[in-house]
Amino acid sequence: MMKILYSGLKKKTLLIFSATAICALAGAGSVLAQASSTPGSESSALLEKHEALKPQLAQNIYHRPLVFESTESANTVSSSVYAVLDSPFPTVSMTFKKPDRWCEVLILHLNTKYCQASADADKSGKLAVNIGKKTAQPLADTFSLEFSHRVTAATPQYLAVQLHADKGPLKTTDYQLQLLAVPLPEGKTFINLRYSYGYGLAGRLAMQTYLSTLGRGKVGFTKSSTDETSGYVGGMRGAVERNTMRYYLAIEAYLASLKQPPAEQVNSRLQYWFDATEEYALQLHELDQPSYLSMKKAEYQRQQALPVTTQ
Repeated sequence: MMKILYSGLKKKTLLIFSATAICALAGAGSVLAQASSTPGSESSALLEKHEALKPQLAQNIYHRPLVFESTESANTVSSSVYAVLDSPFPTVSMTFKKPDRWCEVLILHLNTKYCQASADADKSGKLAVNIGKKTAQPLADTFSLEFSHRVTAATPQYLAVQLHADKGPLKTTDYQLQLLAVPLPEGKTFINLRYSYGYGLAGRLAMQTYLSTLGRGKVGFTKSSTDETSGYVGGMRGAVERNTMRYYLAIEAYLASLKQPPAEQVNSRLQYWFDATEEYALQLHELDQPSYLSMKKAEYQRQQALPVTTQ
């Protein structure tokens, strides 16, 4: 069960910080609404999606083979990325079947302050994750969540991995982060990364407070209408899209770092992630490079040194 450690913060500050943490979690469960329960048909469905998205993957505003989809309803928000990775499917599959590799990915995000994984013999596991501000912060002042890690399908042609947390800050619920992957020719992999969560009145009010103060003017990646002159979506949908991109780029950064010698991999992926996010400075810029690298190196060292103490 999640513990929220207030540490004497004032009520208004807590409200804004809570909303910030929710925004951090709002990045990307299932691609195709679980249309089929068999890995073979799900693999085929994902490949069909790849075929349908080929024109958009080849030419888009992101300058990489990537497509966004996002939705917002009265009590849920979700965002989905479809992308082609320059990594072979066996590498992607072996990486994300392991809970501890998710921690190596998640810690790249500005708001992830700590992550520790445990695994069970039945391919399930847990992630203890602390979410906080975009600047350095003691763990006692962060939100602690517990995600289950479950490999729902793993064949030579298909991978499905789900992270799920029942509860989040401010009565948010049902966090689902799911990665689906299939192999493509020439050693590439097509993935779908989707994140969704639910919220009640308290969560919506906190988000509205954040978006009208610290989050004012921040936007996502989807145009608000089909008119080319329109701006980008904002609000909760914009927050979901920003963090979906941050998590996707963390996956990219981790896989790219595997080409480096082990001793250089952490620094390589930190640098890659920062440089990649700066390509979308309008949406993603928060810190300068020295500040990000210094904070993340310290947080990574803390993650390596500390046992799970904040669940």
